[in-house]
Amino acid sequence: MENTNGNGNGSGPKVERKVLTTNQGRPIGDNQNSVTAGRRGPITLDDFQLFEKMAQFNRERVPERVVHAKGTGAHGHFEVTHDITKYTSAKLFAKVGNKCETFARFSTVGGEKGSADTARDPRGFAVKFYTEEGNWDMVGNNTPVFFIRDPLKFGDFIHTQKREPGSNLKSATMMWDFWSLSPESMHQVTILFSDRGIPDGYRFMNGYSSHTFSLINAAGELFYVKWHFKTAQGIKNLLTEKAELLAGSDPDYSQRDMTHAIEKGEFPSWNVKIQVMPESEIDKPNFDPFDLTKVWPHGEYPLIDVGVLTLDRMPDNYFAETEQSAFNPSNVVPGMGYSPDKMLQGRLLSYPDAHRYRIGTNYDLLPINARKNAGANYNRDGSMRFDGNYGSLPSYEPNSFGGPAQDPKYTERPYTTSTTLEKVGRYNHREGNDDYTQPGNLWRLFDDGQKDRTAKAIANSLGQVPVRIQKLQLSHFQKADPDFAARIVKALGTDQHPEYLHAPDAAELAPAARMPEK
Repeated sequence: MENTNGNGNGSGPKVERKVLTTNQGRPIGDNQNSVTAGRRGPITLDDFQLFEKMAQFNRERVPERVVHAKGTGAHGHFEVTHDITKYTSAKLFAKVGNKCETFARFSTVGGEKGSADTARDPRGFAVKFYTEEGNWDMVGNNTPVFFIRDPLKFGDFIHTQKREPGSNLKSATMMWDFWSLSPESMHQVTILFSDRGIPDGYRFMNGYSSHTFSLINAAGELFYVKWHFKTAQGIKNLLTEKAELLAGSDPDYSQRDMTHAIEKGEFPSWNVKIQVMPESEIDKPNFDPFDLTKVWPHGEYPLIDVGVLTLDRMPDNYFAETEQSAFNPSNVVPGMGYSPDKMLQGRLLSYPDAHRYRIGTNYDLLPINARKNAGANYNRDGSMRFDGNYGSLPSYEPNSFGGPAQDPKYTERPYTTSTTLEKVGRYNHREGNDDYTQPGNLWRLFDDGQKDRTAKAIANSLGQVPVRIQKLQLSHFQKADPDFAARIVKALGTDQHPEYLHAPDAAELAPAARMPEK
């Protein structure tokens, strides 16, 4: 247990908070919600606070990735097996049997480059499709939801998964303090501490776009979609005890497993599917379909088969291919588009900004990132420009000297964010949102063994934090399902103290002067 400063709840002496400001000292009135055009977005470019936080966050580490630092890459191909032309005009899906080359990168999220592959952590699942119309990057995770729904909180959340600024140690208190104050995290936290929390290597897990994207067909009709990559190898996970042993004996377990499988000709594959929601139905569900903390019920939006992804070749050089690979969710092709998903909107800005910082202005010219089709534009120069820089072609547009010209047929199709007209502003993303039903439903799907193991995994982590944070977090589990909270309390060894199932009072929630000592 962490030291609770002698008062039983870890509060310590109380301090008066300073006013939160931007880097330039501008006071901040709302640090919880991005500026959006209506409650469902999209995010607007006047959100100076979001952009400052993201730009600062992207530049915190040199040169390893801030998140997804340790990864495994593999080459392969994708083949279309089912007709989805009713949903999209993308040439890749024009006929069954079409193929394209791919490069996939799998990763842990919170750990540094030298960390263990078997940590209890979400897994990155990113695939670059080299299509004839340009690159399509599917940048997702092995879970269909995430911890937050507003990108303004992304840097804050990731900081809790890194190291405490005073001691430079990992801190369960930071994680649970943030989660207990962010009930929208409940769904992902439930998945993370369940049996699904530690995949048995990368071959035995699913991948998800998690975000809502869109497809546009030849008639200009728009459909919102979620992408699913279902492992053909079957789901396999590690129990905590084995994962901890492997962390010490084989920290590169997942990379070794993928490498050996492909070298032996046991090529892993995933069945690619989509869920589809017509644009006219976005107000039909009793939840926001663009909320990254929610799943779409399969009974209402069933999985539709698309194709098969197969990986069959490891990189020749890890640095040149896996380390320098850069995935960007804004990389879509004609016949595809985005959605008002706030987290997606934030990533459209954040990812290319991070790549330009980490591997240079011209990162997308590196062979592993470069498109396979011909192209031309007016972007010039920059550090490490190593191609012909478009020679003597004009560097401005419009021009009358034969430079590349726009084609109106590729103009992005406008999309609907909501059927109601709302003002631009900072909307409270927690107001009116149900953060407990879906994690409660997930809990009720578990059998007794899964429930006990999940409760034990949570208790092992939650038991390290001050009592006041334990009580607040337990109040969220209680709202999801009383049995959820009761089993955690029992695993904590505090079932003789029913007050743990009641939210802390105002005095307990008052800010402490500092983090507890380790």
